[in-house]
Amino acid sequence: HTVELDAIAWKIVECLQKNARMPFAELGRKVGLSTPAVAERVHRLEEAGVITGYHACVDVSKLGVPIRILMRLTIPGGDLQISRTVTAIRELTEISRCHRITGSESFVIEADVVSIRHMEALIDRLSALGATSTSTVLSSPVERREFTAKQLESYGRYA
Repeated sequence: HTVELDAIAWKIVECLQKNARMPFAELGRKVGLSTPAVAERVHRLEEAGVITGYHACVDVSKLGVPIRILMRLTIPGGDLQISRTVTAIRELTEISRCHRITGSESFVIEADVVSIRHMEALIDRLSALGATSTSTVLSSPVERREFTAKQLESYGRYA
């Protein structure tokens, strides 16, 4: 279910994706609203679930975790097995993202490790759940992209 946003709401969303720490006064100037009005608009976007949170983007390689890997995990079917796998994946702190997917594989997992030995240990733990296939990320040409009104409009031709 999509939420209909007007031009001002889109500007707010776009600004906060670029800088979530932007003060309401500055955000209001950028979108043409008073500070209280923009604060109310942001609050409504949060309540509607459009804005789901705020966080700092951290380069974990600068913190001593230099290797990012992508793993595909294929598990034997069944809701119970899916549930057990999800529980196990949530407990592995190396895993930064996990997506349940369609196709022959069950999950795509993104993880950060400190060494090849660490990667091997993570693969061993996940192999206990099912078949794994692992790739090492060399670079990320698109790390994170803001979602814009213009982008959504361009998708209209596919609807």
